[in-house]
Amino acid sequence: MPTEIKVPSVGESISEVEIGQWLKQPGQPVREGETIAVLESEKATVDLPAPASGTLTSILKAAGQVAAVGEVIAVLDSMPADAPSPEGSPAAPAAPVPPAAPAAPADKVMPAAARVLGEAGLAATDATATGPRGRLLKEDALRAVEGRKTTPAPAAAAPAETAPVAKPAPTPRPPGSARAEGADATEEVVRMSRLRRTVAARLVQAKSDMALLTTFNEVDMTAVMTLRKEIQESFQARHGVKLGFMSFFVKAVVDALRLVPQLNAEIRGEDIVYKHYFDIGVAIGGGKGLVVPVLRHAERLSFAGIEKAIVEFATRAKDGKLMPAELEGGSFTISNGGVYGSLLSTPIVNPPQSGVLGMHTIQERPIALNGQVVIRPMMYIALTYDHRIVDGREAVIFLKRVKDVIETPSRLLLEA
Repeated sequence: MPTEIKVPSVGESISEVEIGQWLKQPGQPVREGETIAVLESEKATVDLPAPASGTLTSILKAAGQVAAVGEVIAVLDSMPADAPSPEGSPAAPAAPVPPAAPAAPADKVMPAAARVLGEAGLAATDATATGPRGRLLKEDALRAVEGRKTTPAPAAAAPAETAPVAKPAPTPRPPGSARAEGADATEEVVRMSRLRRTVAARLVQAKSDMALLTTFNEVDMTAVMTLRKEIQESFQARHGVKLGFMSFFVKAVVDALRLVPQLNAEIRGEDIVYKHYFDIGVAIGGGKGLVVPVLRHAERLSFAGIEKAIVEFATRAKDGKLMPAELEGGSFTISNGGVYGSLLSTPIVNPPQSGVLGMHTIQERPIALNGQVVIRPMMYIALTYDHRIVDGREAVIFLKRVKDVIETPSRLLLEA
């Protein structure tokens, strides 16, 4: 029985998606709930599960094409509930189809790994799964791709003098990409993902529509690092998650936003909208680029609650499992370039927010303290803000407050 596969709703404000990659091809069996394609919206990457078990008969929208929400993009020949599994069905296609190489079950191949393998022209069987319960991770796929690059091709036998020289088959390219022909080709053209195009547009919008300015300060991380060391073991034993730096900065930001409400506001037309809640976006590197999931009502979260939420966000971001609703909204953003080794940067505001805090790497540096030169673990912090709504004085007060709270974390307990 034919079953139409339609683009599901992936967010309240999203009307269309781009087909990122098909994980199944016509003629292949699928199981109900198995991921058969990856859809890319302007806000997130979403897996498309099979609505029923059966055989995929046709694909109506190829990778790289755009489809509206509710549009039919494929057809599945589903089976009755009492029919045998598609893998064991005796029915054969009208035309003989070469047997496909055995592959790991699709539900064991993470979407990010599937994309890497697809772009390199490899199958799941070309990689060794190291994830929990036999899951094939992105890192496994990257190792397989790197292994193919470093493994020398077997030498071909010399052709006879009269035999024509066979032209090597072209290397499979990812959808939407192209490479110049010839031995000296040094460029590769790859179509930007829908998410990357949206990020690019919003960054340009921020530059053109806002009066952006950045102010800097530096923080002595001694107190926080000492506190973490003292309670890390008991904290992890009690809550099942490590105590990181981000929870301290989220708490410090909420405290500073209460002091400077202009940075927790936005401009709507000719009005300034002040928000009496603190939805803090936390920038995380995902499988397809930077994403900013939002900690809703961060003022209500404990340190453990913040750390657990960030770990979950990071895990699902790598697997492309974040939902668009989790990336929407946000009244302020924190970006931590320090995890990549950044010493200093000027973050860009995420419209329509009015501010973003940039954290950076911790570096031991000499500072003057009580008339003495001492070595302390220091971090530069940066606040980029919209000067249309936030004055320089308020920006400096905000950043100084974050510095004071981090250097004296007991303020969070004493509300001082």
